[in-house]
Amino acid sequence: MLGTMAAAFESLAPLIAAQLKYLLAHSSLPIKVDQIWSGCRNAQFSDRFTLLVPFCLDYVKCERQNLLFPVYGFCDYYANCLNKDDFLVLLVVVFRAGDIIYNAYYPSLAPDIVFSPEDEDFHPLPFGEDEREGEARMVKSSLCNWDSKDPSRLLALIHEIRDLYMYHQRKLVGELDDARLKFEISTILSREGIEICKISGPERPEEVKFAVPLLDMDLNKLVPGCPWREQQKIYLQVVFPVSRKYSSAPTAPHIKLVSSPDLKTLLSVEDVKLPPWIDGMCMAEYLPNLEEKLREEVMEAVKAVTTRRHFIEALAPIFGRPIEADPVFCRSATVLSVSGVFTFLHFDFQGRPIKSPPMTEYPWSPRWETSHMVERIFDFLVDECLNFKKNCGDIVARQQ
Repeated sequence: MLGTMAAAFESLAPLIAAQLKYLLAHSSLPIKVDQIWSGCRNAQFSDRFTLLVPFCLDYVKCERQNLLFPVYGFCDYYANCLNKDDFLVLLVVVFRAGDIIYNAYYPSLAPDIVFSPEDEDFHPLPFGEDEREGEARMVKSSLCNWDSKDPSRLLALIHEIRDLYMYHQRKLVGELDDARLKFEISTILSREGIEICKISGPERPEEVKFAVPLLDMDLNKLVPGCPWREQQKIYLQVVFPVSRKYSSAPTAPHIKLVSSPDLKTLLSVEDVKLPPWIDGMCMAEYLPNLEEKLREEVMEAVKAVTTRRHFIEALAPIFGRPIEADPVFCRSATVLSVSGVFTFLHFDFQGRPIKSPPMTEYPWSPRWETSHMVERIFDFLVDECLNFKKNCGDIVARQQ
């Protein structure tokens, strides 16, 4: 799969490939490329690709459609340079997984971006707006005076459109006739970085999802030597059902913690027990207790890294220097030790090598001094080696 995507990436026109490479290398968002293809048969270069742009803790994607949907013609708007006949068959997706449409024959021209019919009311460019307001937004747009030789332009465009989409979603939610949601928005949106998304579909009730960033601390700097390139974050995802009826004590919404994938090497937020959400509570009341508990969990996880590092360092005098070890989060170490002489490789009745099962129960206590615990584990393994040797001998005896 990776080889196929790499080959598709190399098929892009050089100017387009340079912009995409810059975007993936410099974006503060974990943007992904879903697929790359050409808008013409037998074309020398590919000129279209689908970007998975994260929004509100999700990547959302639709399926291929053999229909003509609205294409918001950024390129047409500024240069009238693309032929709409080329747009008859496209992978149409919402912006959170948007199609980027270049023209391989004219790679210096700005791209178009395709949205799904679900977002047909999202107009990132000022079509049909007040002339002065439209001109003001056009001047600020990354598409104004597009320079294909500047590799940063696509990155600026995607971030710009995402910001406009975020504003669009907030406006949609603000227009809902739901007193509880209006109150939540009025009391929580002062927090920086909150994202809101309206969720609806033909077979599901209307809901509104909040993605609330937690902990005003740099998680990347908590562990020395941390290799994370992207800034790690923890969010509270809150999903409210849309209700047009007033309730003096509304029920709790659906809540869960979500973190950046790499953070799991330090702390698995799925294992953090959330404080109870009392009926009638709002997010502004819930978040302080949650953040206090989460901060304690994070600092305990950092402390555990130090404890594991001391344990690995204590292995050397007893087991010998580890062959390899996780030097950052200290979750694993490999040592090679010898006890007695046992140099035969034994097989069972099916011809498979006999091996000992993984050991999950061994001498351990947080109250023991580290070097003492290592000694006890060593003695435990010596006994296990003798038991394993005896077990192999018994199997060989039964085979004879």
